[in-house]
Amino acid sequence: MNRNRMNLRIFDNDTNIIDRTGAESLIPIQESNEIIQGVVTQSAVLQRGRKLPNMTSRQYKMPVLDMLPIAYFVNGDTGQKKTTKQAWDKKFITAEEIAVIVPIPEAVLDDSDYDIWAEVRPRIVEAFGKVIDGAILFGTDKPASWRNDIVATATAAKTVVGLGAADNLYDKIMGEDGSIAMVENSGYFVNGHMADISMRAKLRGLKNANGDPLFKSDMQSSTTYSLDGSPMNFPNNGAFDKSKALMISGDFSQLVYAIRQDITFKLFTEGVVQNTDGTIAYNLMQNDMVALRAVMRLGWEIPNPINALKTDKTKRCPFSILKVGE
Repeated sequence: MNRNRMNLRIFDNDTNIIDRTGAESLIPIQESNEIIQGVVTQSAVLQRGRKLPNMTSRQYKMPVLDMLPIAYFVNGDTGQKKTTKQAWDKKFITAEEIAVIVPIPEAVLDDSDYDIWAEVRPRIVEAFGKVIDGAILFGTDKPASWRNDIVATATAAKTVVGLGAADNLYDKIMGEDGSIAMVENSGYFVNGHMADISMRAKLRGLKNANGDPLFKSDMQSSTTYSLDGSPMNFPNNGAFDKSKALMISGDFSQLVYAIRQDITFKLFTEGVVQNTDGTIAYNLMQNDMVALRAVMRLGWEIPNPINALKTDKTKRCPFSILKVGE
């Protein structure tokens, strides 16, 4: 049985179409009438972060505690009760639009016994996930209205741990000056980690003084990747940039996002598809093509409210970065 994995060559250049090469596994062949489609990689950020109610306008105002109230003892029954106060800061989540258009020749649709659109849609969702993760974690092509990304935020707060060639990985993660402690010193508890896939091998290779593996007791069973009781994610949608971070640890309840519009799809049979420089790539009617446009809008923020352990917001960060060097 010939099982070909679908190879949708999209999202890499200005305009790409799904031609007979890309839709090869969707066109029936004698040996097989079955499609094997890879598991769609969802957005690690949207999985791990905290979703707020959907936005009803482009901007969402979020009050954040900026001053702590003070409690005190009253001296006896006639003691004077003092006043106290607390202040709130305002942070704004701005929804920005992410869109993609996939042109497909009508001849390819005619030659397929399968619903090509059903195959294309999950890949578009996957592409959205890559864009979202890259922008929020590393600032890759982020909209101008969005706040600094997580790596830039942690760098500004100096919650970055460098891993040199001769350094002990265990100490750099679990030690007093390790990446987990960096978050705790800001008054937060780590509840998750996102790491480059190369960290799996580094963790499997950790050994104690006797040479016994710390993460694995044998070579047969699967490895459970967690650190200090918190689960680990290894995003494999291509967004994780290991040159900027090997691992991001933090309180991911402080990564909040809101969706202004869920992913919506619209099919076009007429019109033109333009490149980013304004030139016309395809005329759908002249080229006998159809196009699927997918659009979503969302925004995000790091509330980072004041806490008793770290009152200086310039040095308080719910995330830390483990990176090569430094």
